[in-house]
Amino acid sequence: MKVLIALCVLVFVDVASLCECPTMKWAVCDGDPCRCTLMLRDGVPAPLDCTKLIPKCLLMQAEMYRARKNMSTRSIGGKQTETAFVDNDGIYDPDCESNGKFKAVQCNGTEVCWCVNSAGVRRSDKGDKNIKCEPVETYWVRLQLTHKDSVPALDAEKLKTGIQNALLERYKVDKKYVTEVQYDKDGRLIVVDVQKPKGDRELDLSLISYYMEKDIKVLPLYSKGVPFEVSVEGTKVSMENILVYYVDEVAPTFTMKQLTAGIIAVIVVVSLIVIAGLVVLALLGRRQKARYSKARPRELDNMS
Repeated sequence: MKVLIALCVLVFVDVASLCECPTMKWAVCDGDPCRCTLMLRDGVPAPLDCTKLIPKCLLMQAEMYRARKNMSTRSIGGKQTETAFVDNDGIYDPDCESNGKFKAVQCNGTEVCWCVNSAGVRRSDKGDKNIKCEPVETYWVRLQLTHKDSVPALDAEKLKTGIQNALLERYKVDKKYVTEVQYDKDGRLIVVDVQKPKGDRELDLSLISYYMEKDIKVLPLYSKGVPFEVSVEGTKVSMENILVYYVDEVAPTFTMKQLTAGIIAVIVVVSLIVIAGLVVLALLGRRQKARYSKARPRELDNMS
């Protein structure tokens, strides 16, 4: 009888361990068949499709929910085009569409609102609730990676193949979207361009960048905390830092209002220096002209 009970317990534990969400470690899973949900608000669990990466908007909602509950969330812690920009605002509690996409207008719970792209990154100056925003797709992300210094110098072409394989295996990104990989061995810098055709709405680039940021910051969202590594000729290449730039189908609408006081002060100082230099040049030019005018009549008098 004891043996039978022990076997039943083992079977129960084994079945329970199979009921998990591989793409979301915060999910709650149970039942047969296994069903998983993610808590976004008090009393609002969202059903998950754990065969896919979870939409970034839902992940940010869950992260903010966990932060309010003092639960574990996250660590502290060359542009390819002039319209590329980085996420300087960080985490916030977003408004999501029913399909998990970001609403074009986001607000901070007050009268302050702004426009975001499909990756949820602010692309306009902040305004009031009357701000007008249209949905804008991010079609290109640049992943600026730094690998650990314990890795020997790598072959650039083989590194590109390794990155393509890693992105396909871990994030289900077709190799054709990895358009370029640049490598600076002295700076341990790897720059990866992931780009889709404009108008493509199948591939959500925000999923790749968000999951990858978490992976490299040693807080993966996958239920199994296996680190992100790139295999290059049998060498495992680990990353220690990541910075993501975004390029949208429509250029962002930032103005001078987004600049900090320090940057504006630098611009003003530089402008004053340039103006002062122009004034000095003008005065020197006038002085030179005046000397020439005085000297010329004297020369004519001597000649006569």
